[in-house]
Amino acid sequence: MRPDDLDRFATPSDPRMHPGGRRVAFVVSRMNLDEDRYDRSIWLWDGEAARPFTHGPGDTRPRWSPDGTRLAFLRTGTEDGAVPQVAVMPVSGGEATVLTDFPLGAREAEWSPDGTRLAAVGASWTDDWADLDDAERARRPRRIRRFGYRWDDVGALFDKRTDVYLVDPDGHADPEALTGGDVHDGGVAWRPDGRAVGFLSARHERRYLDGATQAWEVPVDGGEPIALVEPGWWGSLSYAPDGVPHLLGIPDPDAYPAISRVWRLGPDGPVEIASDVDRSFVAPAPPIAPAGPQWVGDDRFVSVLEDRGRVRVVGVTIDGEVTDLVGGDRVVTGASPNVDGSVIAFVASTPTDPGELYVWEDGTERVVTDINATFRREVPLVAPEPFTVTSDGVEIDAWAVLPDGDDRVPLLLNIHGGPATQFGYGFFDEFQVYAAAGYGVIACNPRGSSGRGLEFVRAPVGRWHEERPPDLRDVQAVVDAALDRFDRLDDDRLGIMGGSYGGFLTVKILGVDDRWASAVPERGLYTFMSFAGTSDIAHTFPRRYLGDWSYDDWTILWESSPLSRAHRIDTPCLIVHSEGDWRCPIEQAEQLHSVLVANGVEAEMLRFPGASHELSRSGKPTWRKERFEAILDWHGRHLADVTT
Repeated sequence: MRPDDLDRFATPSDPRMHPGGRRVAFVVSRMNLDEDRYDRSIWLWDGEAARPFTHGPGDTRPRWSPDGTRLAFLRTGTEDGAVPQVAVMPVSGGEATVLTDFPLGAREAEWSPDGTRLAAVGASWTDDWADLDDAERARRPRRIRRFGYRWDDVGALFDKRTDVYLVDPDGHADPEALTGGDVHDGGVAWRPDGRAVGFLSARHERRYLDGATQAWEVPVDGGEPIALVEPGWWGSLSYAPDGVPHLLGIPDPDAYPAISRVWRLGPDGPVEIASDVDRSFVAPAPPIAPAGPQWVGDDRFVSVLEDRGRVRVVGVTIDGEVTDLVGGDRVVTGASPNVDGSVIAFVASTPTDPGELYVWEDGTERVVTDINATFRREVPLVAPEPFTVTSDGVEIDAWAVLPDGDDRVPLLLNIHGGPATQFGYGFFDEFQVYAAAGYGVIACNPRGSSGRGLEFVRAPVGRWHEERPPDLRDVQAVVDAALDRFDRLDDDRLGIMGGSYGGFLTVKILGVDDRWASAVPERGLYTFMSFAGTSDIAHTFPRRYLGDWSYDDWTILWESSPLSRAHRIDTPCLIVHSEGDWRCPIEQAEQLHSVLVANGVEAEMLRFPGASHELSRSGKPTWRKERFEAILDWHGRHLADVTT
């Protein structure tokens, strides 16, 4: 696979089972390098074949009406500055009707139980900014009154709000706001009786300092929202058929990193379901949709479960009994059951397949689409070889992706972000591109990764100030083991790279290990000293991983920073970063670059204007292609005999 193959594969996502249980709506996304955009359309599988249902190029989030005759979705037009709006289209065919005109677009839309209304989330300017034209908004000085004024991949938050609205699917009435205030509401779910809409929102005083959110409920006939739970690290909200709300997440926001579990909201607070399962009911990446419990009766639901590089589907009772339904060496990114759970539509990928739609029925599954058949047939892809390594008595999962042939090849270590995410058995374009360029790719899930339980994910907490914390030792052990295990890997040609936490750990490793000939630290956290005041998660991430610290003693912040040991680095570094990155702001790259240049290390900085922290995953297609080309060029310059 080459960088210019990025527009040759498609990604299926967000499968939604028809109320009748025999049809599936889902989204198909594809990069368009010519137009430098993502083309997204909604497809239908009718029980026999799949076909495009909408023409796109910006259609997402399909939702069936309860009677199955209409499909609501979000549509983004093709004109400059277009934002998504709620649209409804008859399943029998015809044109879609766009129902909303929110100034900053719609984020969600969900049908009411009786199909007479939609609960939508609309974004608009706050009162101080609503009546200004674009020129004045760009000119006006920003008066920041609280933290949490911006968010990566979203931009400024201080001048925007998102509210819950009721939308008439027939278009006979204007949307009616159910919530208000300069806050951000989302994650809507209807109560089964149709008399209230649940949603997630951070409305408490310390919301921008603790990163917590709450579940709320607002009557559709009017009234103030009522909190359903105390602030916590809460994700998706759903209602069981008996009307009891359920949440996915962590009750104590300061307990992160932790396992995201399912909680039933009883009169005495959240009650954990399946507490003996030491795995998360959500995967941080890639995104899961549908997310959270998918109810298949009064006392059962279907959910994904993250597990050692895999994401599988399980059935769960409210008594905590868990049954495996869909497994295997793959990553499921969404599963939608019929009403009794006897049929499940799901999308999944493997290392050599970008993904297809599958249907599971009473224990038997079949693939029902072939959207990536041509790509799989025409683009050579390499299957990884999994192996495990014991580090400090702990088993670490690792993978080797070796190019075809018998020649010795450079080792290229890839470190994932997070750290509470995982590499595994899903399709990852990075591994395929680097293997095709002649590298032996090595990847692993060191302690701190997700998918392995609570003790594993919390192992690095409070340890990053050490010279060689647990996660660093794990990665080094995997590299040593890979060199011993795979004779083709050349220990004189070692390259290292990683993004976000992967960039953080890359620079940490370079400061204690000088065997590397080439490095690409990307969008990383390099010094907590400034990160603790500039990142959009500045007030949560450092405390959750480093522990409490005070503004009169920054010792732990500096000792935990890769920059504190960057003066030891002599490996040539290409520092890749985005100028619109608010998770790890561009100043992180600038500080690292300054240290390396001052010490005479060969270093270049590749800056993408306007891109966010998500560049490598959802940035403009041309940027993604150019990023690949720059990385291959850099490693090719410093790891001899590599064909790029």
